[in-house]
Amino acid sequence: MNTLANDRQVAVREVGLRDGIQSLAPLATEQKLEWFRREAAAGVRAFEITSFVPARVIPQFYDAEQVVAGARAKAQSVLSALVLNDKGARRAIDAGVQSITFVVSASATHSGKNARTTPEEALSAVEALIASLAAMSERPQISGAISTAFGCTYEGKVDPGRVLAMAERLAKAGVDEIGLADTVGFAGPRQVHNLFSNLRKAVGNLPITAHFHDTRGMGMANVLAALEAGVRRFDASLGGVGGCPFAPGATGNIATEDLCFLLEEYGLQSGIDLERLLEARRSLTELLPDEPLHGALSRAGIPRPVALQ
Repeated sequence: MNTLANDRQVAVREVGLRDGIQSLAPLATEQKLEWFRREAAAGVRAFEITSFVPARVIPQFYDAEQVVAGARAKAQSVLSALVLNDKGARRAIDAGVQSITFVVSASATHSGKNARTTPEEALSAVEALIASLAAMSERPQISGAISTAFGCTYEGKVDPGRVLAMAERLAKAGVDEIGLADTVGFAGPRQVHNLFSNLRKAVGNLPITAHFHDTRGMGMANVLAALEAGVRRFDASLGGVGGCPFAPGATGNIATEDLCFLLEEYGLQSGIDLERLLEARRSLTELLPDEPLHGALSRAGIPRPVALQ
C-alpha cells in the first residue's frame, strides 16, 4: 500500500470527502458515494473517505460507517479515515478501512480546540494504539499526521524542531507513514523544502505525505518545493473545497485537478485521467450548489492547440 513502483510515480489522495465537507452542510450518504464513484472512475485510487468523530461535534460525518461500507462495495480503492483518539480508531477498524490517519497537532492551542487534548496526549494515544494492535494479523496502516506543521492561526509560526521531534516519536512508535499538514496555509516554498528535507533525514525511508491548503495562493508553489525535497505523496480536494472548522482562516485545500495537471507537466505519473477528473469536478456543482469551487484548470481547460480558421 505504501510502495510506489518508481520515483516518477506520485500518489494522490482525495480528501474532499473528509476535509472538503467538514465545514459544509451535511451531505446525504448517497451524494458522498456519488462523489466517490465519479473520482474513482477517473482513476483516483486513494481516498480519505470520512472521519470517525462524534456526530454531535462534526455532524457532517454522521454516516461514517455507511460511507465506508458503500465505498468498499463500489470500487477497488484504498480507503483511509481520520481519527483523533482510540475510540475513533476502533470504529474505523471495525468499519473496515485499510488506513487510519491519526492526527496530532504541533500547536497546543489548535490541539485543544480540534481534539480536546494536548499534543503530548495525542502522541501517547498513537503509541498506545499501535502497541494494542500489535497482535492483529492484518492491522490497518497507521499514518501519523502532524497538523499545523508550518504555522497556526492562534500561535503563529511553529518551531520546525518541534515538528521533527514529533515525527521522530511517531516513527519510533511504528507508524507506517508520516504526514505534514499546512492546516492554515501559512507555509511558503523555502519553509516547505527545508522542513521536508529535514524530515526525510529524521525518518529515513518512511513514506511521507504533504497536505497543503491554498489559503494564500501558495499551494502549487509549495507542491513544487515538496517535490524538489523528494515528496511523492500528496493530499488534495476536488474543486479546492475544505478547511478545518477549528482553525480560523483555514480555507481551501489545493485542488486535486490542478495538482494532477502540475504533476503531469512535471513529468510525473499519478494514474489519474484529467478529462474524467474534470468531469467529476463539474458534477460537484450539482452536489454543492451553494459552495464556491476553486482551481485554475477547470476555468482554463487542458491546453490544446486551436485550429486556424
